[in-house]
Amino acid sequence: MIPVLLILIPLITGLVSFFLNHSNTAKSWALLSSFITLTVAIAGIFFYPSQQLAFDSAWLPDLGSRFSLSMDGMGKMLCLLTAVSFPLIFGATYKNQYKNPGGFYGLMLLTQAGLIGVFVATDALLFYFFWELALVPVYFLCSLWGGEKRIAVTFKFFIYTFIGSLLMLVGILYLYFHTPDHSFALRSFYNIKLAAKQEGFIFWLFFIAFAIKMPVFPFHTWQPDAYEQSPTSTTMVLSGIMVKMGIFAVVRWLLPVFPNASVQFANIIIILSVTGMLYASLIAIRQDDIKRLIAYSSIAHIGLMCAAMFSHNKTGMEGVMIQMFNHGINVIGLWIIADVIEQQLGTRKFSELGGLAQKAPVLAILLVIMALANIALPLTNAFIGEFLMFNGLFQYNMWMAAVAGISVILAAVYTLNMVQKILYGHTVAATENAVDISSNVQWVLVVLAIMVIALGVYPQPLINLTKDTVNAIMVNR
Repeated sequence: MIPVLLILIPLITGLVSFFLNHSNTAKSWALLSSFITLTVAIAGIFFYPSQQLAFDSAWLPDLGSRFSLSMDGMGKMLCLLTAVSFPLIFGATYKNQYKNPGGFYGLMLLTQAGLIGVFVATDALLFYFFWELALVPVYFLCSLWGGEKRIAVTFKFFIYTFIGSLLMLVGILYLYFHTPDHSFALRSFYNIKLAAKQEGFIFWLFFIAFAIKMPVFPFHTWQPDAYEQSPTSTTMVLSGIMVKMGIFAVVRWLLPVFPNASVQFANIIIILSVTGMLYASLIAIRQDDIKRLIAYSSIAHIGLMCAAMFSHNKTGMEGVMIQMFNHGINVIGLWIIADVIEQQLGTRKFSELGGLAQKAPVLAILLVIMALANIALPLTNAFIGEFLMFNGLFQYNMWMAAVAGISVILAAVYTLNMVQKILYGHTVAATENAVDISSNVQWVLVVLAIMVIALGVYPQPLINLTKDTVNAIMVNR
């Protein structure tokens, strides 16, 4: 019943939120809902037996689809990331004002329900349902509460996601008709045997859908604009959690259902991923906007995860598992800082900032910690994940790993350049009257900083949590 509760709590509270028109009431309701979800997630993952982490009931029996949910190690980890992230996001942006706050927080909670549903669904039709449930609220969040260019950007986001969802639906239906019992069950999909040409064609239908969501080069062009124009709290969800839908889907559905095609096309996908890493890193160096820099940085990090997944070895997959969690924590921290700077100073441009460390020393310390995590400095949480992923990529192809390693240097360049331009030098007009961060933002960033250091010093809990998924993948290989 735990997976059902994790979906129902944000779903029901999200629907209720639409009727709450007072800003503080809507904020407090959303924050309370997120804390209840977090409590249930922690209790379920760490204190309940495995049989309590699965649920199966009739749903659409005539179609061979069941309401089937289960949480393996990867599912637990991503549900935990989702449950941890939302109260931090709501807490950090608590003082932000939104028109129609009930609608805004209602859509955010519906997105949380959809995300958790994606991570626990073991029926393909149910998986598709939650995939769309997670995406549709984001479309309205971006179009109604976004920036000046939100209409054009949202339309582009819709086109990309609609095409990806349509391709995936075609692939799901094709596999459904090739199951012996016409079932949407994950186990039935695992047992399908397709001819080489069929498997290759359907593989690309799924991969393109998942690559758009991650996103992977060259399917990434919707992302920087969407991140820039979306409300920052929505961007945190997109960047910190929603991109993991694509990575999760590759591990859960693509690799085991299409084992031969995933090996056959591994070189192509790794080349695309490494190209995206270098391309995004070089573009990030040239940015004058904090949001766009973080967006391109995220593309580079996701590219490494994608390359490591298709290196087809245990070391790389272990790195992907723990990096999904760590990347979410780190990028949410950076987005919170970007939001604080924009809300207080009215600008996100590096050229209009400087000397902020003199006015906001606490913000400076926390920004440095999150920046060091972004470049995977040893003893930060991202280091072990990137080390394992590069190790796995090196085992696959040392030249691919060497080229991909250039992105590490580039990440240090654009991240430290960001820190230097924001924090150091003389104060300018925008920062002359700046003050330090408020207590709610400070506490959220301190929690994130503690997680960065704790998981950097001792990452074993994440490795233990996901080892069953990694072992299962390696057995299937």
